[in-house]
Amino acid sequence: MLQTVSEWLWWERLWLPANVSWTDLEDSEGRVYAKASQLHAALPCALGLLLVRYLFERYLATALANVWGIRDSVRLPAEPKPLLENYFRCQARAPSQVDVRSLCKKTSWSERRIQVWFKRRRNQERPGLRKRFCEASWRCVFYTFAFVYGLLALYDKPWLYNLREVWAGFPRQSMLPSQYFYYLLEMGFYLSLLLSLTFDVKRKDFKEQVIHHIATLTLLSFSWISNYIRIGTLVMAAHDSADILLEGAKVLNYAQWHRTANAMFVVFTVLFMLTRLVIFPFWLIHCSWVYPMEVFAPFFGYYFFNVMLLVLQILHLYWAVLISRMAYKCIFSKLERDERSDEEEDDSDSPRERDHKLSHKNGTGARDRANGH
Repeated sequence: MLQTVSEWLWWERLWLPANVSWTDLEDSEGRVYAKASQLHAALPCALGLLLVRYLFERYLATALANVWGIRDSVRLPAEPKPLLENYFRCQARAPSQVDVRSLCKKTSWSERRIQVWFKRRRNQERPGLRKRFCEASWRCVFYTFAFVYGLLALYDKPWLYNLREVWAGFPRQSMLPSQYFYYLLEMGFYLSLLLSLTFDVKRKDFKEQVIHHIATLTLLSFSWISNYIRIGTLVMAAHDSADILLEGAKVLNYAQWHRTANAMFVVFTVLFMLTRLVIFPFWLIHCSWVYPMEVFAPFFGYYFFNVMLLVLQILHLYWAVLISRMAYKCIFSKLERDERSDEEEDDSDSPRERDHKLSHKNGTGARDRANGH
């Protein structure tokens, strides 16, 4: 049974063009080819990156936060109430109006008190400003390092300037050491993001982020095994270029450098639209969709790889809408937060409620004085 599954999984027609077999991609005559077994190195790389991230955030990012005076806001804790805590954990973090009324009867609390309790309880689950700052700092440093390394690995390669060279001699293209380490670095990073999902800052596009990470790892793994390495390195470099500015803008925003952060975010928006909505679909997807037809007949891997690229492109369109909204606020109004972030809720009384309480208090005092108290 397992042998049958293995034979089907590694069937050459799934991974390679017609008239090409795995024996053709065995190391010989100084040529070195990518092997599926080498992907195992991504896991220790991811664990190593998690350790580096912990040390970076614990010592470097935290020290920088202290220098810039970044502090977590003071949060009022939700008072202990087992009934509400059980509802929060087992049913919903934000109760409906009907459930609020039901909880009022069970606890003998007012609706306002119930609502404030849930706001404070939700705020306890949200990451503080310093955690968000440290996370953005780490990603900014990684994307900068990865992009610079990618440029060094690509700048002297002919396929960076002529995309037809991506498929010259495919699939018998020898793997370069720079390509191996570039792939290992990127796969380790995205795998580390999946492993750290439970304690990373959760945003409104959490599900889309998970889909993106899984699609990226699938693309990288498949391109490695099928020797789509040249196009893979180009895709990675195109993505990293804009991410540097996004995380950098977040860092500056958390540090209260709003004007500089907004300016950087506008530049990021332009670069994002250029790389994700122009270069990626019209250069890179075109390169992987059209040019291979000049070299080999389509096979399963050809369709699979391009479909995964289209999945990424759909996510790019979704994020482009969010980014456009934020860029509009940067230019025409004021932007002080990431719209994808789950921001803290204000659990204090609204101005109208404070006025009502104040007038009620003043009125009571006047009546007391009139009654001689």
